[in-house]
Amino acid sequence: MSTSPVAVPLRERVGKGEGRIGLRSNLRHIGALVRRNVMQIKADPESMFDAILMPIVFTLLFVYVFGGALGGSLGGSRDVYVNYVIPGMMAMGGLNIAMSVGSGVNADFTQGVMDRFRTMPIARSSVLVAKVVVETGRMLVSTLILLTVAFCIGFDLRTGPLELVAAIALALAFGTSLTWVFMLLGLSLKSPQAVQGMGFLTIMPLQFGSSIFAPPGTMPGWLESFTDYNPLSQLADAARALLNGQGDVARPVTVTLAWAVGITVVMAPLAVRKFRKKT
Repeated sequence: MSTSPVAVPLRERVGKGEGRIGLRSNLRHIGALVRRNVMQIKADPESMFDAILMPIVFTLLFVYVFGGALGGSLGGSRDVYVNYVIPGMMAMGGLNIAMSVGSGVNADFTQGVMDRFRTMPIARSSVLVAKVVVETGRMLVSTLILLTVAFCIGFDLRTGPLELVAAIALALAFGTSLTWVFMLLGLSLKSPQAVQGMGFLTIMPLQFGSSIFAPPGTMPGWLESFTDYNPLSQLADAARALLNGQGDVARPVTVTLAWAVGITVVMAPLAVRKFRKKT
């Protein structure tokens, strides 16, 4: 006896049909969800405060509070430190914004938004990919604001526009890969507060145990060894080489891209699988 399609729960029918969704339809779904997320930002401009204000606050804080002392360790003054820290802060911006994604995904589940998406005839991955696209756009806005402030306080681009674009693209690529990590975290923990707490415990050692704010040569040996393997150090060094025209470019760029690809390849399928199974 055949089973009537009406008798089959909608979620089960959608799950079975997901594999038949073509690429064109998938892209159309992603585009619709991207527009939805952008409209949410338009309706709630305060959600952009972290992308807009954090690069301003952190730049002014580190340059004018710590720049004089740390610039001396670089053999110069605050002006020298500006050119050291700004490329490093390009690496930090993507990490901070990626952390907010996990809290947002977790809150969407708490409010029932994700349950509604999972009853719709769309690919499960399109919901998460749309969030990644929007967050990458927020990272771009944050990076452009950071560079605008940097040029206003004396940052000196010693290469050219192509190298500047390459540094921005590299920072976005790595930051985008991190959104999958924090989305998986948001899908795994029980509350947005737990996601934020775990996120801070993760990003603080990565940020300050790196070459973002200070040269590793001034650190204890054990910490200097940690910075060598820290992907944020590789991204910061790559951005400095591209913007300052000093040091090796190929190695840190290659290592950063390898990290970005590796994180995405591992974390994206895990996040999508967790999204499908989460109740």
